[in-house]
Amino acid sequence: MTYQAPVKEMMFLMNHLAGLEQISRLPYFSEASVDKDTTEAILKESAKFSEEVLAPLNWTGDQQPSYFKDGHVVTTPGFKEAFEKYVEAGWQGVTHPLEYGGQGLPKIISTACQEMANSACLSFSLCPLLTDGAIEALIVAASDELKHRFIPNMISGKWTGTMNLTEPQAGSDLALVRTRAEPVGDGTYKIFGTKIYITYGEHDFSENIIHLVLARTPNAPEGVKGISLFVVPKYIVDDQGKIGERNDVHCLSIEHKLGIKASPTAVLQYGDHGGAIGYLVGQENRGLEYMFIMMNAARFGVGMQGISLAERAYQKAVSYAKERIQSKDLTGSIVPVAIIHHPDVKRMLMTMRAYTEGARSLAYVAVAASDAAEHALDEKNRQENQAFYEFLVPIIKGFSTEMAVQVASLGVQVHGGMGFIEETGVAQYYRDARILPIYEGTTAIQANDLIGRKTLKNGGATAQAIGKQIAKTEEALATSDSAAAKIMLEQLTLARQSLEQVVTYILMNVKEDIKAVFAGSVPYLQICGLTLAGWQMARALLEAEKLHDQDLNFYQAKISTAQFYAQHLLTQVPGIAKSIMEGGRVTNALTPEQF
Repeated sequence: MTYQAPVKEMMFLMNHLAGLEQISRLPYFSEASVDKDTTEAILKESAKFSEEVLAPLNWTGDQQPSYFKDGHVVTTPGFKEAFEKYVEAGWQGVTHPLEYGGQGLPKIISTACQEMANSACLSFSLCPLLTDGAIEALIVAASDELKHRFIPNMISGKWTGTMNLTEPQAGSDLALVRTRAEPVGDGTYKIFGTKIYITYGEHDFSENIIHLVLARTPNAPEGVKGISLFVVPKYIVDDQGKIGERNDVHCLSIEHKLGIKASPTAVLQYGDHGGAIGYLVGQENRGLEYMFIMMNAARFGVGMQGISLAERAYQKAVSYAKERIQSKDLTGSIVPVAIIHHPDVKRMLMTMRAYTEGARSLAYVAVAASDAAEHALDEKNRQENQAFYEFLVPIIKGFSTEMAVQVASLGVQVHGGMGFIEETGVAQYYRDARILPIYEGTTAIQANDLIGRKTLKNGGATAQAIGKQIAKTEEALATSDSAAAKIMLEQLTLARQSLEQVVTYILMNVKEDIKAVFAGSVPYLQICGLTLAGWQMARALLEAEKLHDQDLNFYQAKISTAQFYAQHLLTQVPGIAKSIMEGGRVTNALTPEQF
């Protein structure tokens, strides 16, 4: 089975849910001349590249992973050549500013392109993803001199970027970071320390690797308030952007992993030979603030990886289900039929499809809000879209990646015993999916962020505002006479009301019993994801009803999938909400000794 990019689905979401037309009219995008036809042409080219160049590498990467030899990383055969084609075609610069050599297109377009690359070959696409995040952090926080020194070559693909946070003693708790940055006196710093889990921290794709590194300067405050951000290139770069001698940063090893095996995960050592030269980004002690720019981009990107992998697992399962002959049809058949005719197989496939479509819809709406937050002319509009986007980022990351594990697992189940056999390839999706709820912040970290920073910070105002938007969609559903719309209205209303009750519970109880509230943090993220994705499925249902006669098969499938989402997924929300509001204390009931 080969990957087929869902371009039609993507265009539907952009045009009817995410507001591509409104985004394209923003003055910032005037030079890019973005319109519906141009967008579709870009997506079709991206689909062609992903299907023909990247997709064939996915299995190869799993069977012939990157390896470490004599201080160097050798990547999977074909990866380097694919990366050269990727950057030559301009895919690295789709969303970045024109002044640095990018194409200046909306993030909604680059998100669709990145989804295709993820689906085609997740291990490959991690390198461009992290480079995008590094570029974005530099654009926002670095001096003009550093921007012009590093960004153009990163956009061109001559150089790639990484994010260096984690240390052996500092995983999720970045207050424990101990990497040192000592000022030299000429504006540069010498960096000393060890960083682990650095994706594409060493590879053979590009002539230079630009590391963004968290470190502490002398006399910096303890904790996260004393962390600064530095650019530390693999090779020294002069004022003119030319490469010089090797910097004092070296790869000690790469990890042996459960999945995404072709993506080299490096242990990097800084300063074993006198100190690695680094350049301060922005101001001292504001490094975590700057790194959050890259982390937010990466967290949204990982959420998209979950959606992408779910799409690939779904396509694989559908292909197998149409071919595998097993057992007679329940309604009677002379001979055995393809398993796609059996109700439980259809239930699994519909679950995979509904989860994937719902999560994708929410992500595309979110990234469109990000475009508006960055480029809308009206300040109030920008602020509202920014609050909406920031609220959604931990949901998209946490919900979409947990969903991907479930969908990939269902993909194995559809294959039966053959799903447990490596040669079918479906097991790779299951293994690759397992890292997604872990890296760039575990699901619990996303959930804590959703409660602490996104819900409590403004007294629940953003969550309540989203509830009002959902209620407006309910009003629109009430005007439809279709059975699907009535079913969606009933379940979406119950889900929204349950979510609003949980938000009220959080606001009223967090000071009195914080551990009980946070015991429900991941379930809270889950019902946010289920409800908000269901909201987008409801909007898609209404649009599909309007367009139904234009393409009967496509739009009828969307209506049926939305109804399935309502009856099989949204129905989970009230029960989970009850567990959050009533089950927090018992979660904390046992002492450590009782486990």
